Order: sequence, then structure tokens, then C-alpha cells
Amino acid sequence: MKNNKDNKWKGSFGWVAFVLAVLILPVLVLPLEAAEVKNIVIQKVENRLLFTYDLEGDESAVIVSVYVTVGDKTYPPKSLRLEGDLGKVRPGRNRRIVWYVLNDFPGGVNQPVSVEISAGLQGITNNIGMNFILLPAGSVVMGSPADEPGRHTDEMQERVTISRAFYLQTTEVTQGQWKRVMGTNPSRFNDCGEDCPVEQVSWHDTQTFIRKLNALEGTNSYRLPTEAEWEYAARAGTATAYFWGKEPDCSRANYGNSMWGSECKSANPGKTVKVGSFRPNSWGLYDMAGNVWEWVDNWYGPYNSTQTMNSDVPRSGVFRVQRGGAWDSDAAACRPALRVKSLPDVKLGHLKLNPGNLGFRLARTAE
Repeated sequence: MKNNKDNKWKGSFGWVAFVLAVLILPVLVLPLEAAEVKNIVIQKVENRLLFTYDLEGDESAVIVSVYVTVGDKTYPPKSLRLEGDLGKVRPGRNRRIVWYVLNDFPGGVNQPVSVEISAGLQGITNNIGMNFILLPAGSVVMGSPADEPGRHTDEMQERVTISRAFYLQTTEVTQGQWKRVMGTNPSRFNDCGEDCPVEQVSWHDTQTFIRKLNALEGTNSYRLPTEAEWEYAARAGTATAYFWGKEPDCSRANYGNSMWGSECKSANPGKTVKVGSFRPNSWGLYDMAGNVWEWVDNWYGPYNSTQTMNSDVPRSGVFRVQRGGAWDSDAAACRPALRVKSLPDVKLGHLKLNPGNLGFRLARTAE
């Protein structure tokens, strides 16, 4: 099959017909040479599908993800039986991934199937299983244009410089990770499982977690991301209302199932889901929109032209900042430009009406 998202491969799979569309999602607008997925070919091999692709780049290894959409439902790699060149992969030609279709769909598939393969940045894993990717120095235009639907008055556009590379956790901190450090689980949705985000945590709680994690790891490198770092990472080189494009899309994030955000009631569960259940942005970061609100390090205040990673403005205040939206948010609250101010001791996200919607992810200073 040609490397063209408008082409479709049609064929018989023995017991069922498939229609597959290949969507290639390379890393976008990075200020360095990023690995790129090219030349995807799909082949039927007995009761399996074989995906082959070329991975071009100068890195020693990058993170490759494969997402399969059957009908209108998208499945992350960990929910499918996939083997081969995914996860940490060295660039090269003829990389191979096998999907054991009948293992996941014993009765076969009779709906259209699309496959997305994306290449993210190389990362590190710490001693309690947290995964981080290294984001390069660069710049981002924070805020939103005046005509963006859902825009708030504190989203005045401002170009901000991220002057040093930094690591950012690929997912929100999970309940399992919190328990390994703190020995407790404050989450409302504690029956969701250890891979679901920890929630009902205040900004002060995150600082306690960070102090204990730094002590466990023998470092002072862990911290919350700054507001500028968070938006830089969430946008991943894009300038649209959402990291995936201009319009809301219930298949891209866990949001929109509550009294004040109901546009995704038929698609999303109205509670948290396991981190990484939705496709990442083009830098390999999951749930930068939806699932739970995320604390950042900043005091709330107007943007300032001197604001950079190393010079956060303001340096004092009353409110801290939450970003990203949650499972109970409407689409507009999941825009990367949206800012929410909150007292640092609260444990509920924006509007403070629903428990179980406020968490965080970690940054790590690159040493």
C-alpha cells in the first residue's frame, strides 16, 4: 500500500472483509530532526495483519505507537495483541508489527479499520515506572486568537521561550504510582485501577508527592511543569484550538459526559479512564486534553513577555493554575489555551462541582 492517507486497501481476510486506511502521524514542528514514519504497507498473513514501515531519523531510538480504529472505536496498543517493532524502536527500513486479529476479535471484523502509526521522542523510565520524554528547547505562542470558540479573556496571545530542554511525563500520575510513593489512594474512582489517574489531590499534595519521590530517587529533579512548559507540550507544534485540529472530537480525549458538558455522552464513560486510552499528541504525550485537570507550578497571573521556563511570572499570588480539562468538561475547556485559577488547597477541578477530576503530571529537569 502506498504511503497516502487517501488510499484504502481492500481485501478478503478469509472469514471477513476489511477496509483499512493508513494515517501517518509523524512528530510535527520540532526544533530538531525528528524520526518520521514512512512507506506503510499492510499485508494479510493467514489470520493476522502485518504492518511494515520505514522509520527515518538520526536518533538511536524513538517511541513508536500503533492505534487501530475499528468502526468508530479506537484501540490503544496495550489493548490489542501486537508484536514487533513498537515501543522503543531503532530507526531503519522494513520495521514490522503483527496484529493477531482473532485474539482481539474472535468473530472477525466487518467494520472499516484504520491504522495510525506515530513516532515520538525517546524517553526514560524511573524506578517506579513513570515514563518521561525529553522535549527540546523552543518557543510557543500561548493563548488563543480572538475568534477561537470558547476563548476566555485571560488567553491573550504571547510568544514564550522555553530556554532549556526538559522531561515531561507521558501520562498523568496514576493511582498505582501515587500509592507506591505515598502509601494511600485519595481517588474517588479508586475502583478504576492502578493505571487510572490519581485524583482529588491539591497543589500542596503534589508538592508532598514530589518531595517524597525526589528522596526515593536521590534527586531534586522532579517538579510540576510550568504553565509555559505545559502549553508548549500540549500543543506539540500545533496552533489550532485542539492539538488534533480545529474542531472537537470525542474520539481523541475523555471529556464531555456530565451535566455541563454532554457532547460525548454516547462515546465517553462519565468518569476517569486508564491513562493512555486515547491517542497521544504528535510528541507522544497522552491525555493532554481531558481525563483529569492537571496542576502546573505557576501562580495565576497575566502573561508577561519576560515569561520563560527559567523566569516564571508572576512569582507570588493567591491562585495556582490548572490545565487541560477533564472527563466532566465540555470541549472548550480542553483547549490547550484554557487557563483555570484555583486555590492551592482545593482538590476539585474547574467549577468544583464534581469530585474525581483533578490530578497532575510531572516534569523532570534535564541534568
